[in-house]
Amino acid sequence: MSQTDFKPGQRWVSNTESELGLGVVELCENRRVEINFPAVGESRTYAVNNAPLSRIVFVEGDRVQVESGEQVTILDSVEHQGNLIYHCEDDSGEGFVLPERLLASDVHFTKPSQRLFAGQIDRHAFYKLRIQTQQALAKLNASPVRGLLGARVQLLPHQFHIASELSVLNSARALLADEVGLGKTIEAGLVMHQRLITGRAKRVLVVVPDNLQHQWLVELLRRFNLSFSLYDAERLTHTLAEEGGNPFESNQLVIVPMSLLTQHELALELALLASWDMLVVDEAHHLGWSEEAASHGYLAIEQLCRAIESVLLLSATPEHLGPEGHFARLRLLDPQRFSNLDSYLEQRNKFEQISALVEQLEQGERPSEALVELLGADPVETATNAELIDLLVATQGPGRTLFRNSRRAVSGFPKRLLNPHRLEAPEGYAERASTLPLSDQLHPERVFGVDWIEQDPRVAWLSAWLKQNAKRKTLLICANAQTVVELEEYLNLRLGVRCAAFHEGMSLVNRDRAAAYFADREMGAQLLVCSEIGSEGRNFQFASDLILFDLPPNPDLLEQRIGRLDRIGQQQDVQIHVPFLSASATEVLFQWFDRGLQAFTHISTVGDGLYRGAALRLSELMHQPNDTELEQLINETAAEREALELSLAQGRDRLLELNSQPVAGSPDLVVAVEEAEQINDLQGFAEHLFDRFGLEMQPRGANGWVVRPGEEMVAPLTTLDDEGLTLTFSRDEALARDDIAYMSWEHPLMIELMELIHSSEFGNASVCTLKLPALPPGTVLLETYYRAHLSAPRALQLERFFERPLLRYLIDPTGRDLAAHLAHEPLNKLAQPLSLGAAQKMIRMLRATLEPQLNTAENLA
Repeated sequence: MSQTDFKPGQRWVSNTESELGLGVVELCENRRVEINFPAVGESRTYAVNNAPLSRIVFVEGDRVQVESGEQVTILDSVEHQGNLIYHCEDDSGEGFVLPERLLASDVHFTKPSQRLFAGQIDRHAFYKLRIQTQQALAKLNASPVRGLLGARVQLLPHQFHIASELSVLNSARALLADEVGLGKTIEAGLVMHQRLITGRAKRVLVVVPDNLQHQWLVELLRRFNLSFSLYDAERLTHTLAEEGGNPFESNQLVIVPMSLLTQHELALELALLASWDMLVVDEAHHLGWSEEAASHGYLAIEQLCRAIESVLLLSATPEHLGPEGHFARLRLLDPQRFSNLDSYLEQRNKFEQISALVEQLEQGERPSEALVELLGADPVETATNAELIDLLVATQGPGRTLFRNSRRAVSGFPKRLLNPHRLEAPEGYAERASTLPLSDQLHPERVFGVDWIEQDPRVAWLSAWLKQNAKRKTLLICANAQTVVELEEYLNLRLGVRCAAFHEGMSLVNRDRAAAYFADREMGAQLLVCSEIGSEGRNFQFASDLILFDLPPNPDLLEQRIGRLDRIGQQQDVQIHVPFLSASATEVLFQWFDRGLQAFTHISTVGDGLYRGAALRLSELMHQPNDTELEQLINETAAEREALELSLAQGRDRLLELNSQPVAGSPDLVVAVEEAEQINDLQGFAEHLFDRFGLEMQPRGANGWVVRPGEEMVAPLTTLDDEGLTLTFSRDEALARDDIAYMSWEHPLMIELMELIHSSEFGNASVCTLKLPALPPGTVLLETYYRAHLSAPRALQLERFFERPLLRYLIDPTGRDLAAHLAHEPLNKLAQPLSLGAAQKMIRMLRATLEPQLNTAENLA
């Protein structure tokens, strides 16, 4: 019977809509055939000469289902007036006759062998693409950097080390406390991305300061392709009114401002009721706590930490509030270990001793007596030196809950260059200032009063400096929003300087617009004038000039300001400009910061403690300057700073580096990421993949495309909208261009397309011919692939441990496996495609030969 010889009652299956099930021919006339698909209650009409249909013919031994749902075995068949009549046997051994019309219609051929014998044969190009996809997925799943490939970030060892350390834990609870500018947000994003990709987390809650919620939303989407939903009080109220229920349960990835949890009791209750896998809290040093009382924010986060398995707290200044404040953060993460403040303080005093023991162990020594006292006899007798170091850091040091990298341990930072600008104070200024509180003296605009813009020498200096440096992007930070408003208005309207204001009185959307205007390299603002709110969380490393219009009294706040420019990604030396009035409180503070703490040119890890110790004397000197006493205080501060920094370097900091930096001999994660990315392989594979799915590709540069949905797109995609996507395969270009997507093996579009192939029958059965001199004419080769699979939670990542995730066999007619002699790629390069009709006819003729070959492959697998 020819492919186009349709007879009523025959059973056919659609090659393009296999989900319709088994169809039955109802009518064939006028070169058209009407097929009814009872399983879905639909009919289709096709042209006889090019109908995308395959005739279903079962043979002896096949198990089929009849309309009643019973499974029977085919014994043989006969043809009558174009229809097949099967002789069958049920499970009890009773034989009966089954016309093909009475076969069950709800039949789907998904196994490759079923589709092959049913005539549902794919193009050979689709088969090759399926094998490429399976090989790529197997390699990706086995990679030690799975989940760390898709981020648009620089490849920095310390960040990937922390992400890798936390990603393998069932319960990842840690305080990320890198110094300012080392990328805590990126580390948190990498951890989130890895856990979401590998299935260790599905639902994530991010709690941030109100002024950073939009920045987090944009950064997580732009850098990690993580699409979060932002809930503030207005949206939460609206959602509750419109939809009811718990709004947090309808979104997997959620960002909330801290104020929502502290000012709206219902919001906290709903957040606690929702089931989260991971909690991330930014600027955790704002959570106030003491043994007597705790802030609303601390209490809210404490409840969430108890309810959520994995928790990341981010803080650049973990000891900003002293050892007690640092303890408060640690007890959120590990309340069992950090249950008592006095015990914690006592343990801190031993860090230098622990560090010395670690150093001895690293040098191959074995200080057994001291180790037994700390760890007990059993581990000292059985553990290696490396294992003892790990045990000491985990149990006697800061623990595995704290990661803190310092610039001393991370290279690649530019210099900080201080440019002090000592300005003569107007006559009578000192007398007026001496009558005011210190908080006013540190802000000269308050001393000058309403007309301060006209009188303040800092404004005249700033105007001249901006005119001389018109092409330099400059960030100016001062303490007060009103100062920002008045200064920006003067510079913009009176002097014509392209500038923007950024302060807490603006809406979040307007702040984001101001930041974007400043970031625009071509038509953007020369100057961004921002209040203290701009010195936390915002990153402006594309600028290299920082003007400190006033000085904060706390060295940690000063570091936050400088850290907006002095951070990873800064390409130039950071020029720090400090205009101050002579013989003023600000000059005293400047001298102490500069010569006592070296706070402008170096990060001061002990500045906060030294400030608390010197605060009273410093305050008195700012009220009544005295050069002799100031010099003495500066010298004392400098000496104490050097001693404390040396002690920390030998004690706590050394232990933290062991936990926060890759150890010698550990896998180089950056190299592993670079090897896994394989730009050329990825770009070639993506081109085949996009083309097969009907996407339109327009080249853009050497490593980029513009991709849009095509008119013949195979299936709708959730990760590609109608506007399309401008992308690059180059990490360097993606880092330089925020408007271009970074295409990696873990980009959502790549994942969706590969999963569509992986989870469907796309390309799993194909027929082709070969011209290979080594093989006799007429030789039938069967190439099969088997994928190892275990029914287990995805979070276990069992694929990483499969020695051979894909098994390939190439069976000849005698049952020999030729896979070792004929590799897939060269073999399939020689393959010549067949038309669908020729392929179907060939399979019908060769079925008796192919079935033993299939059985051999099954047995080998």
